[in-house]
Amino acid sequence: MDSKVVRDFGEQPIARIMVEHELKPNDLVSNSTEQITHKMVSRAVKGRRLNLSIQYKILKALNKASGKSYLLKDIFNY
Repeated sequence: MDSKVVRDFGEQPIARIMVEHELKPNDLVSNSTEQITHKMVSRAVKGRRLNLSIQYKILKALNKASGKSYLLKDIFNY
């Protein structure tokens, strides 16, 4: 039996949202009150699996940078 964990989910909705608001990964990193890195943002956009705490950090930074109130289900589809 082959029970591989899926780690790559393809481009996520956060990528489209960042384009709509003209945000770059640096905008999220600089708006974060918690420690997030450019690599975390890049992985989020590309659809690599992130743990829940990192997902929430990305969400908080996106909401602050965009001035909107997105939910996790709005930015990730896994």
